[in-house]
Amino acid sequence: MEIYFSICSFLFGICVGSFLNVVAFRLPKGESIVTGPSHCMTCGHRLKWYELIPVLSFVIQGGKCRSCGTRLSPQYPLVEAANGFAWVAIYLLKGLSWDTLIAFGLVSALIALSLIDARTQEIPGGLNIFIACLGVLRIATDWHNFLLYLIGGAAVSVPLLIILFVTGGAGIGGGDVKLMAAAGLVLGWKNIILAFLLACIFGAVIHPIRMKFFHAGRVLAMGPYLSAGIMVAFLFGDAMISWYLGMMGL
Repeated sequence: MEIYFSICSFLFGICVGSFLNVVAFRLPKGESIVTGPSHCMTCGHRLKWYELIPVLSFVIQGGKCRSCGTRLSPQYPLVEAANGFAWVAIYLLKGLSWDTLIAFGLVSALIALSLIDARTQEIPGGLNIFIACLGVLRIATDWHNFLLYLIGGAAVSVPLLIILFVTGGAGIGGGDVKLMAAAGLVLGWKNIILAFLLACIFGAVIHPIRMKFFHAGRVLAMGPYLSAGIMVAFLFGDAMISWYLGMMGL
């Protein structure tokens, strides 16, 4: 059964990954993500069903549009595969549970959010609202600890909001503040603090490397790093915190 559910997780995951590409490309342009047929971004060719098979269509077509021959972005199959493998990993870690469903939605939203923020340095409000809805679901499935999640919504976002006002937006972006508020409802106060600390570490280590070897700009888009911290904290936060407290003798 584990193999069966792993395969199902991957197949559903790559299909959702295909939708994430639509979200990542259309939202920044103000286009609808639910209406309008899928089409080539260059020539407008309306894609047939067999051109929309996740990962496989890209490979069969040689990474090019069948109509105009324009080379397609490798983002398409990479995001589809990444979301599929992420869903499998989450299932193997969490099994069949509400946490698994929440994690599926969370990782997919964070992938789309990271793609958009890395390209535009803006986090769409709709994705933050979706994550907040996952937080409401998390509270509903763990009602006895609702206060932990409510505090989580403010534990990091309120200090960041103060920084936002003090620096006039130079220190942190408004989308980042909203993201941490929404994610705090999902993670609770302990794990959202851990998520933020991890994000700072990821950003401090990875961004200088990107600047040196990949000519990235000095302006840092925090969304991808915050997303990585949030996901690590969601999946491993309790174990990491317990290990740290044990190591400190607390």
